[in-house]
Amino acid sequence: MTSKPPENNLPAGYVVPDVWTWDKGNGGQFATINRPISGPTHEKELPVGKHPLQLYSLGTPNGVKVTILLEEMLAAGHTGAEYDAWLINIGEGDQFGSGFVSVNPNSKIPALMDHQPKDGGAPLRVFESASILVYLAEKFGAFLPTELRARTETMNWLFWQMGSAPFLGGGFGHFYAYAPIHIKYAIDRYAMEVKRQLDVLDRHLADNRYLAGEAYTIADMAVWPWYGLLAMGEAYGDAGRFLEVQSYANVQRWTAEIGARPAVKRGRMVNRTSGTPESQLRERHDAADFETKTADKLAKG
Repeated sequence: MTSKPPENNLPAGYVVPDVWTWDKGNGGQFATINRPISGPTHEKELPVGKHPLQLYSLGTPNGVKVTILLEEMLAAGHTGAEYDAWLINIGEGDQFGSGFVSVNPNSKIPALMDHQPKDGGAPLRVFESASILVYLAEKFGAFLPTELRARTETMNWLFWQMGSAPFLGGGFGHFYAYAPIHIKYAIDRYAMEVKRQLDVLDRHLADNRYLAGEAYTIADMAVWPWYGLLAMGEAYGDAGRFLEVQSYANVQRWTAEIGARPAVKRGRMVNRTSGTPESQLRERHDAADFETKTADKLAKG
């Protein structure tokens, strides 16, 4: 690659080697779970509950997408969407257990097993959050329009999120909140991109109630846990102030409307391990769990 003056690099004197080697001592909040190879690190079977749908996840934005959709399905009367949600603690390496890797070889949450797929065959695995959203929407015939133009617009924004959010999370969020040092170039680069994305959303939502138009769809459920939480100032510490999220009025309107939905509030609680104890439902196996098994209730015995 083109050489640059080593004294200007960070750290000063760093020269890019001809071949990359893994530095296990590289810091950062997630250094202990990141590695350059795939596959399981230990044997561990996944639990299976009483419902056909078994979700293995964590209350991160990607996990919340799916629990919001499942709670919206139940609220809409789709009783077959009842589910068990098992906590996968990525900080402890649960995603590298043999059972989880068999469901998602990429070792990322969320992952879903459908023990009663529509074809009547063997249990079916579904991984990648967008794939899970589409799978469930098609299984139950909800939140994904069938009309060509509305469906296409829904898919446009669903895949916009899949392509854009890595710049928000792995880019901006990592270098702003999680990296062991602050690197001005990296923060400036990704802050610029995230503000551009917020502007994309804001301009679109100026003329549309939801991302696909007047219909609330899986596109909104995919985008909201990333950009809605950022707009609410609930992502990456004080990143909301840094990015001036309040200036995106249409994003704020959309964020507030979706955040007020009861199913969204429930979906945010599932597999959550941070926030107030009453907001954390670490595992969910029944609708009644929201009233009886949040972290504060369990702590009281």
